[in-house]
Amino acid sequence: MVSQPRKARGLGLCSGGLDSILSALILKKQGVHVEWITFETPFFSSEKARLASHNTGIPLTVRNITPVYLEMLKNPPCGYGQNMNPCMDCHALMFRLAGERMKEKGFDFLFSGEVLGQRPMSQTGPSLRYVEKNSGFDGHIVRPLSARKLPETLPEKEGLINRSLLLDLSGRSRKPQMALALEFGITDYPSPAGGCLLTDKGYSARLKDIFDHRETFTENELHLLKFGRHFRLDDNTKIIVGRTQKDNENIIRYHNSAEDATIRVEKFPGPTVLIPHGGTKDMTALAASVCVGYSKAPNHIPADVKVVTRNGHNIIQVSGILPAEVRHFLI
Repeated sequence: MVSQPRKARGLGLCSGGLDSILSALILKKQGVHVEWITFETPFFSSEKARLASHNTGIPLTVRNITPVYLEMLKNPPCGYGQNMNPCMDCHALMFRLAGERMKEKGFDFLFSGEVLGQRPMSQTGPSLRYVEKNSGFDGHIVRPLSARKLPETLPEKEGLINRSLLLDLSGRSRKPQMALALEFGITDYPSPAGGCLLTDKGYSARLKDIFDHRETFTENELHLLKFGRHFRLDDNTKIIVGRTQKDNENIIRYHNSAEDATIRVEKFPGPTVLIPHGGTKDMTALAASVCVGYSKAPNHIPADVKVVTRNGHNIIQVSGILPAEVRHFLI
């Protein structure tokens, strides 16, 4: 009896975008068993990958990698992009972590939806080569959308994948992918806009500030960087001022009641103000004045402000400081 050839197994990095989806379907079409892995941190979520898995039925593993990601982010060997985005070292780390799961679960190779030349910094030929070499899995990374424009990988050489059935895409045009999506019947996929907060100028400035002023911080503190206005009052004191009701809710959601102080104006609508890790009496009074300045309380008379700390709460009276007068504290 002739034995059937073993079915190849590929583990893909999944962002949830169209390229990720197509790379998996191209391999699946030639009989490869495909699964995905995606990573999440406060800087990027797994939401799109979860949706892609739901829509395609391709199994997905989700891992939070915040601690190991922060180690890399503080000093990426290739440095940062335009903001705090360490794209090449980020990709190398993700492939390294995916490769560990590949070995653990018996997959034959890794794959991704990267397209040669699609992004001018992180998807050039040298960039893709850097990622592969520094992942620790050189030769095991297949990029189905551009495979025929890249060196032959080990799974291709070993006959686990038919190279002739892979694609030779390159450049920034999305038209070939969109046409291929129609062939596969894929109609629900997100736009190619990046979902990483490290590419955002404002978020990056806040992250750099926290790197500059604190040696350690929690994952929740990184989530807080997404919300409100952030002011650096002195080397030891920062405040976060909610801009919307949603900001106020998230400030409360992510704050640490055992260490942080919260401030609200009594009797008038206004923001929630957070002092991460608390502050001195003078800094708390200044934060309270900023809170009044951003509230609906009259600026010409002192207002009652409720300050909540781990030791309880008290009411103080302060006059408001107009937003224009504290703009120089903005991060």
